[in-house]
Amino acid sequence: MNRLNFRRVAAAAAGVLIGLAGVAAVAAPASAHHPIIKGVGCKLTDGTVKVEWTVTNSERHWVATVAAVQTPSGAPVTNIVVGAEVPKAGEGALVGEQIVPGGQQAHLTVKAVWKKNRNTVTNTQTGKARIVGKCAEPEPTPEPSESPEPSESPEPTESPEPSESPEPTESPEPSESPEPTPTPTGEPVVPEPGEPTFELTETCDELTFLINNPADGVPFSITLTSEKGATKTLEAVPGETTSVTFDAYPGLVVTPSYEDEDGTVEGESVAWEQPEGCGNGGGGGLPVTGAATGGIIAGAAVLLAAGAALFVVTRRRRVRFTA
Repeated sequence: MNRLNFRRVAAAAAGVLIGLAGVAAVAAPASAHHPIIKGVGCKLTDGTVKVEWTVTNSERHWVATVAAVQTPSGAPVTNIVVGAEVPKAGEGALVGEQIVPGGQQAHLTVKAVWKKNRNTVTNTQTGKARIVGKCAEPEPTPEPSESPEPSESPEPTESPEPSESPEPTESPEPSESPEPTPTPTGEPVVPEPGEPTFELTETCDELTFLINNPADGVPFSITLTSEKGATKTLEAVPGETTSVTFDAYPGLVVTPSYEDEDGTVEGESVAWEQPEGCGNGGGGGLPVTGAATGGIIAGAAVLLAAGAALFVVTRRRRVRFTA
């Protein structure tokens, strides 16, 4: 049985997580609440692209409300509008259709809002549609034909005398059946796996690492080790959102690592810092978010770009089957 080797994809995905770990070290992390956007499109004969967008909720206990919708082309999306509700995770999705003009990007940005008691959480995500080819053309509906007017019956004519029966002709011999066309052989086309997304959440008493792996993604694992030697494994499961949480305390430092072809590779360590507003007694609550100075944001963006570049380069390499 052939088995697909996903080691390079797993290593690249871990690189993205390491880049996000650098972001958490110099800037406040994003909230775990987020809309999940997927789009599938096909090309029409007039050059436009028809896209079906699906927006689902990352939260199982709270309904989200669409606060803003943006597209690069400005083309409207049916059903996905401001004020529309996104059901809880596992209870349905918000589905809409868009016609994107030729040459325009098929992107969709959705800002969602969650109201939890007296607190409000917002998050904005952008999805890119996957173009699968040309749209199937509908079969034309036949037009009903007009009923012909009845014609007058012709007068009967005299029956002609029967002529002599023609001599039977020999039936032609059946020709040989053409040989079947051989089916071309070659390497099977392997679809590229879906790209996972990563998040870090830092609260007054917890440090959480989260992976959202799409249904067409690949499984992989990342080892997280604290400075005291406590080890936890973060498993990326296709079609699920998984997370690992460390109890926060002064001096907590977590180092991510993964297995590569050359052995164990360690990423940049993440040091927990107590967010503002926690007080001396600590306490839970929503993740603390906020903007940092320009220098801090620039450094975090470089780390995130490095992890994303590693993921893209690995996906473009050719995948081979081994016996």
